Amino acid sequence: MVSPHATSSDSLPLEARADTPLAAGADGPGQPPGAPAFSPLYQQIKSLILRGLQAGEWKPGDMIPSELDLAARFKVSQGTVRKAIDELATDNLLVRRQGKGTFVATHAEQHIQYRFLRLLPDAGSLEAQGPAERRIIECRRLRAPAEIARQLGLRTGDPLFQVKRVLAFSGTPAILEDIWLPGAAFKGLNLETLSSDKGPMYALFEAQFGVRMVRAVEKLKAVAADADAALLLDVENGHPLLSVERLAYTYNDVPMELRRGLYRTESRHYHNELS
Repeated sequence: MVSPHATSSDSLPLEARADTPLAAGADGPGQPPGAPAFSPLYQQIKSLILRGLQAGEWKPGDMIPSELDLAARFKVSQGTVRKAIDELATDNLLVRRQGKGTFVATHAEQHIQYRFLRLLPDAGSLEAQGPAERRIIECRRLRAPAEIARQLGLRTGDPLFQVKRVLAFSGTPAILEDIWLPGAAFKGLNLETLSSDKGPMYALFEAQFGVRMVRAVEKLKAVAADADAALLLDVENGHPLLSVERLAYTYNDVPMELRRGLYRTESRHYHNELS
């Protein structure tokens, strides 16, 4: 029986009660038992909304409930919900649309499409030069080599898809990419599907496979073009290229894509903003 003098913490749903791992006093990773792990209430609500996204309660492009509805659902103030949503919007997981509501971000949206593409023209903008011209070289199913399996959290020999493609701008090849995807999550992927789709690849992953990439980690270094890269990028053997290896994650930090790109940078540069 709930006491009539219950606190606001007592009135939270079970997932957000102060005696659960989301709240203060829980033992977190790397913490000794009983060590305080103070979690502000809005962070707890953020975690609950994120659970809904992970579970597919709201899919990319869907409108989520209003702040008032979420506040009633979680039994917290509207301000607490707003702060949680603000952080999810900053993380590019949600998008606010003035006068319409808050929506689950999707890579099909114009301002999200280039979120992970950092190769910009020295003159003008990526949007101004138009969409990239894509040519799929191959899409094949194979057994995961040990090194690829390790990065994708798979076992050696698990099914895997490898995609090779070239991106060009104004008819000039600019990026050569090798992409590895877990076979179980992308069952049915084939060359025809990739070649016929004209939208962003990550939007295709969302629409057809229910996989949304939410963050990525990259490694950059300078390399020289080998014979295969030189042919596909229309440069000479040994031409200087920028190598970008990206490991992309879906919700809950599950690795879902390993991508290795070779970038031509004669008239383009890699752009990143640090804060």
